[in-house]
Amino acid sequence: MLSQKVGKLFWIVIISYGMTSNLFADTVDDPCGGDSGLLNIVDRPTVGDSACVVPSKKSVLELGYQYQKLTQSAASQQNFPEAEFRLGLPANNELVLLLPNYNHQSVTPHSGLSATAIGIKHEIGYTKTWLAAVESLFTLPSGSAAFGSQSMGVAVNGIVNYTFNPTFSLSFMLGASTQAQSSLNGGQHFTSVNPDLVLTYVLNPKVNFYGEAYGQSKTGPGQGGGYNVDGGILYLPLPNLAVDFEVGQRVTGQLGGFNHYVGAGMAIEM
Repeated sequence: MLSQKVGKLFWIVIISYGMTSNLFADTVDDPCGGDSGLLNIVDRPTVGDSACVVPSKKSVLELGYQYQKLTQSAASQQNFPEAEFRLGLPANNELVLLLPNYNHQSVTPHSGLSATAIGIKHEIGYTKTWLAAVESLFTLPSGSAAFGSQSMGVAVNGIVNYTFNPTFSLSFMLGASTQAQSSLNGGQHFTSVNPDLVLTYVLNPKVNFYGEAYGQSKTGPGQGGGYNVDGGILYLPLPNLAVDFEVGQRVTGQLGGFNHYVGAGMAIEM
């Protein structure tokens, strides 16, 4: 059963779409295009998603690896391939498929797969400085008993990007979600509000640096909020290939179950 908070956010997104149709009516160059377009389109390595959609009839495959030091004493975890497949659709839409992630850790349970998720993103429009999108993601009842989802989960996000100048831009994503625990952890649902803020510094057309702060109002049934920060670099060696490196740190709460992590990955546009 979907939460009332998720339902309310869905209608806010729909109403906002209608109100902003005139705001994004100006004809300007596509901020998601050009020789450096992939750096704007790619979702990873940030937790927040890009406001850009994959161009129609094209696709992007994102892959990554992460090594975490868990909040449990002396425990560690590795997870990969962090696979996300995105397919561009007509009318500024894209289909998103988040494939199962393999988790291996030094404490029990030692390994297992995360859940599969599927979603749709719609780019509302853009001006010279603003870009906006909405997306819905559905987590399927799937994955292993320890790391999967016992039942359906859903998230609805609104994403806005503001470009200050050719060097700095700020992206804000606000969402609401209903998630289910794994069966091993009881399978209960919990609802949270999820803010995310990303500041990007463009060193040159091939190199971006970013810093991110994100959180959830609840990290599990009966639990309070959790907040983390991360940062990293994205490099574009080829117009259709981006590579990245990231570090992350827990600030408060139990969001993600780690104290800190390092990771790396890539994205290929096809």
